[in-house]
Parts: sequence; structure tokens; C-alpha cells
Amino acid sequence: MNRRYKIDKSFGIYSLFVPPLNRFVLWLAGIFLSVMPKGLNKKDLRVGKVRIPSEDGRGVRAWLIRPAEDFGRAPCLVYFHGGGFVFRAARYHYRNAAEYVRKTGCALLFVDYRLAPRFACPVPDEDCFAAYRWVSENARKLGVDPSRIAVGGDSAGGYLAASVVRRAVDEGLASPCFMMLVYPVLDRRMSTTSMREFTDTPMWNAVLNKKMWAYYSGGKHFLSPAEYVDVSCFPPAYIETAEYDCLRDEALAFADRLRKQGIAVTVRETKGTMHGYDISYKSPVTSESIAARCAALSAAFAGGHLQQDNMQ
Repeated sequence: MNRRYKIDKSFGIYSLFVPPLNRFVLWLAGIFLSVMPKGLNKKDLRVGKVRIPSEDGRGVRAWLIRPAEDFGRAPCLVYFHGGGFVFRAARYHYRNAAEYVRKTGCALLFVDYRLAPRFACPVPDEDCFAAYRWVSENARKLGVDPSRIAVGGDSAGGYLAASVVRRAVDEGLASPCFMMLVYPVLDRRMSTTSMREFTDTPMWNAVLNKKMWAYYSGGKHFLSPAEYVDVSCFPPAYIETAEYDCLRDEALAFADRLRKQGIAVTVRETKGTMHGYDISYKSPVTSESIAARCAALSAAFAGGHLQQDNMQ
């Protein structure tokens, strides 16, 4: 257990790990993660690689994951992985995505967007929007119900999911039916209490967060979701936070803004957790959170109402 923070012992070594963040580490991690088995070749899943047209013509890589037995037009979750805009998806990202498919019966487009610092803002956002547009415009061909397309993401992927919603509205494209944000990045200003307090927490902290924004921005000006003046256009949402996470308070503040503008929001505030805690698959806390995410997705795909009160 981390001695300074009361992190659940089920997270093991991850409760002590602080990833280095520099260009050499990014290069090395890129090589490792590119050859890492993704664990998606299971008998109960159908997995295919797709290449989606992008604005600059280079294309966006993605994985389309479906249940092995797929009947009728399925709902679809367009998912953007975390990694501070700079790391490729890790094995646990694919593992969690597979669980969302198994437990909800949805199709899932796992987007392998281009990364900073080589591809700084707005390239990651454009890749993710291209993926959402592609699913929306090809829904029937893909066997997807066009009225039940959701977006989701963890950490930096949460930022990208929110960015996609905003751009869909701006460009007159049908908005997602639901949004799932897991310990999301939302505010470049880094002014919350948790951001000031958690400068040395494991897995992610304010020091790393500041470096992340420098890599992502590439010196360009941009607005983060927390700065959007009007959020009334957002769909119902599930927002999850980790207790010892510098990003915690910006997620809670965003949930509060959504509620005040009439958006149904379910908030799950996990306890004894650090950012990225669901990397530890054997932790009971992870199992509970995966189940909560899937319950929220299933309710949204069924057209149900989300709970408004906080979940623990």
C-alpha cells in the first residue's frame, strides 16, 4: 500500500508506480505497445481492423469489436483510449473494451488515433471525430443502430470524447446518445484543489499533467471542455473519478455544470483509487467499476434514465 495515500492494497505495485514522461520514454513505449498482444482474439468476439478516412488523407486505424453472436442492429460505443495523448493503448484498455462488448452486447469501435507530440492538437481530435462521423454515416452498413451510438473514453480519451460531442453539434451531425467519461482529462487550466494537492500521486499527477498539456498543445491555443460556455448540447453522461487523482475535481465540476444545464449525469466516485486503477484487473474495485460502466451503457442503449445521485 502507498504509505502517503490510502490506496486500496488490491492495486499492488501500481499504487507505487509513477511513469516517467519524456521523449525517450515515449519512443520506447511506442515500440513496446505496438507489438504487445491485445488479447482480443477470443471465441466470443468478432474483431476486425478498419481504416477510416481522415481529413488529411492519411487515415485513422481502428478495431471494430462485436459479440460473436450478433443479431440485428446493435448499439455502438466509439471509444478513445487514455494515455496522456502520447501513449498508445495498453493491454488493459483492450481488455476493458472487450468487457463492455461482452456485458452490453454492443459493437465497439476502438480508435487508434495519432499521438502527440508528433501529432499535436488538433490531430488527435480530428482523428476521433473522423471515426465518429464514419460510424454515423455508415451505421446501417456496419449493422449499427444509428440512434444508439455513444462515445466514451478514459483519461485523455475522455477529453477526446467530449471534443467529439462538441464538434458533432457544431457541424450538424447527430449527437451521440450517451457519453462515458472515466477519470477524464477536461481542463487545461489546472486550477482545481485536487490538481494543487496531488503532485506526486502514483500512475498520474499534476507534474505529469502539465507535461501532457505541453505535448498535446504543440504551442497552439485551444479550449478544453471545461471552458465550453454552453454544455447544454451534451448527451446524458456517466462520469467516474478516482479518489487520489489530480483530475478528480475537474471531472466533478464538469458533471455539476452538465446537471445545471439540464443534462442527466451519473457520477461514480471511487474510493481508495488512483488514476488508471483499472489496470489492475484482479482488484474487486475494478470489477465493480466495469460493472457500473456497463450498467450505465446498457441503460442508455435501452433508452432508460440514468441515476442522478452519486455512486460509491
